[in-house]
Amino acid sequence: MQAMMMNRPLLISSILDFAAEQHPNAEIVSVRTEGDLHRQTYRQTAARVAQLAHGLEAHGVKLGDRVATLAWNGYRHFELYYAISGMGAVCHTINPRLSAEQLIYIVNHAEDKLIFVDTTFVPILQAVKEHLPKDTRYVIMTERAHMPANTLDALCYEELLDGKPETFDWPEFDENTASGLCYTSGTTGNPKGALYSHRSTVLHALMVCLVMGQTLAEGKKVLPVVPLFHVNAWGLPYTAPLIGMSMVMPGGALDGPSVFKLMDSEGVFSAWGVPTVWQGLLVEVKAQGRLPKEFAQVVVGGSAAPRAMIETFEKMGVGVNHAWGMTEMSPIGTHGVMPRWVMEKPFDQMINYKSKQGRRAFGVDLKIVDDNGKLVPHDGKSMGELYVRGNTIVSGYFENEEASKKAVDAEGWFGTGDIATITSEGFLSLQDRSKDLIKSGGEWISSIDLENLAVAHPAIASAAAIAMPHPKWDERPVLVAVLAPGAEKPTLYEMHAHMSEQFAKWQLPDDIIWVDALPLTATGKISKLTLRQQMSDYKLPDLR
Repeated sequence: MQAMMMNRPLLISSILDFAAEQHPNAEIVSVRTEGDLHRQTYRQTAARVAQLAHGLEAHGVKLGDRVATLAWNGYRHFELYYAISGMGAVCHTINPRLSAEQLIYIVNHAEDKLIFVDTTFVPILQAVKEHLPKDTRYVIMTERAHMPANTLDALCYEELLDGKPETFDWPEFDENTASGLCYTSGTTGNPKGALYSHRSTVLHALMVCLVMGQTLAEGKKVLPVVPLFHVNAWGLPYTAPLIGMSMVMPGGALDGPSVFKLMDSEGVFSAWGVPTVWQGLLVEVKAQGRLPKEFAQVVVGGSAAPRAMIETFEKMGVGVNHAWGMTEMSPIGTHGVMPRWVMEKPFDQMINYKSKQGRRAFGVDLKIVDDNGKLVPHDGKSMGELYVRGNTIVSGYFENEEASKKAVDAEGWFGTGDIATITSEGFLSLQDRSKDLIKSGGEWISSIDLENLAVAHPAIASAAAIAMPHPKWDERPVLVAVLAPGAEKPTLYEMHAHMSEQFAKWQLPDDIIWVDALPLTATGKISKLTLRQQMSDYKLPDLR
């Protein structure tokens, strides 16, 4: 028997309509490339989004067309999110940190009709223009007075809006219509496109509002340090308007002092970003001797947060939400909101739980399997590859049949490439990427655990553990580290003493190599691929 309920499509345009009506005075505060601080309400934003949609329509954008962005976090980028998808086109966010080769590939693969670009990134497009589709048009995201000299024959963003109506009759279409396109960083092979739908995006927003309630609150301010050009800033452009939170957009100034100053002046309650950003902020917090005003919640993701970082924030009174996800998952899959029974435990035990990757969000299913595809028990000890399933998870990759076939198993679960354990209470703990695990003498060593304990040493600012070939043991771990400012380098044996309480002797690194900086991927994670390439001629010391 079928139910007798209305069936209305879940469309992204409805989110901004709701925010403009229910939270009209909540703001988007943006550090602009023009050098000033800009403010506008959700109601004002909705009017500008309508004008932008009329401008896109006037330039021939239609249902299914891909329209790209190459921009920092700011109000214009936010407007593009809603205008492009709202009219039925696909918002393709491009990561400016990609190599020229990768950028050329994804623009051609996506067949972008228009590319919107912040003034900062105009030189990137000028350098590769001859390799991009000849009919692609460019729009620089500024007003006429700040238009830079360029060879793109570019349009001016604000002139696209000038004189256009402040309302737009948003079309209704199937909720499974594509809305957004985000490519993986492509550490191996060409980047692969995750093609989101209106349905998946709205469901993801509702899911995040449900499970991240401690970090989202009406009338408060949230700082998305995680970029809008990377997997939809973890969904914040959709969840913040639904909740009624003001968004504080940092633009390109993501160093510790700049982030501290912005958070302090705006009274940011919650901030979302990768561990490297929060390391910089903590340095500035120490220099200032205080937290930014109103700062109470931090969401950490993108890579595993060091236990020492979580402890530091928690001791300062900032609640840490250690989340996990992937581009292919929209991206949030697990969250770090702790149940009461965990929060009532002694501090060290509570931090043990917060150091894990949290519990699954509603609508996301998790399983771990061994090398033969057999289910591994959720006992917190048994390891296997993590697979995920849900309405906000890709079933394949955009225009990539070969990668799509490899992406899911026979039952339709997506393989993450992560090696994990899950406890009986549902806590996920990522042991490593399958390609980053270190296998020594037939036994596995987690590079993540080694790194987290290494950076707990006061002399180490950041570290990466990688496997080096060994004639007897197959592989041995080596620690590549950056010295903390003003610190003296600890010896290898001093590091062994620091790490020996949590690791057996055979698990400890055979060497420590000091570098000025660790290479990063386009998404701000440590690039172990690059490290392995840089150390191709490295020879392990003889520790016999």
